[in-house]
Amino acid sequence: MRRYPAGVTIVTLDAGAGPVGFTATSFASISLDPPLVSFNIAHNSSSIKALHAADSLVIHLLGEHQQHLAQRFSRSADQRFADESLWKRLETGEPVLHGTPIWLRTTVHQLIPIGDHTLVIGLVTRVHDEDDAEAAAAPLLYHDGRYFRPTPLGE
Repeated sequence: MRRYPAGVTIVTLDAGAGPVGFTATSFASISLDPPLVSFNIAHNSSSIKALHAADSLVIHLLGEHQQHLAQRFSRSADQRFADESLWKRLETGEPVLHGTPIWLRTTVHQLIPIGDHTLVIGLVTRVHDEDDAEAAAAPLLYHDGRYFRPTPLGE
């Protein structure tokens, strides 16, 4: 599946034991009414226990200028939130990353164990869409072990 390109997201949450976050490339839109989205997380992930305890989370749709965050949240868990200048908390308690063009706050709607992963379905309760030049940057993509930005094809 590494040969199939995907958008890069970071999922953040706090189930009461401190901020947790991880990079995910399995994000998908499921339904408009109600607004449901999904992603997968491996059963052996260091974040799986916190995810099961969480009621809500934030899914950040990264821009090309945020490759450093994608890499940071792919490293060991203790490094992900070490730089407090990169994030803040929403009034509802979830960590949110600065400079993210679009993020979605969701409540955990359903967790479905499937194979060696859990399919997480979230009900979108808030959409944040930046309206500035940085947000207009291209999305960050991942393909075959490397990060990319999309470029338009000639018409």
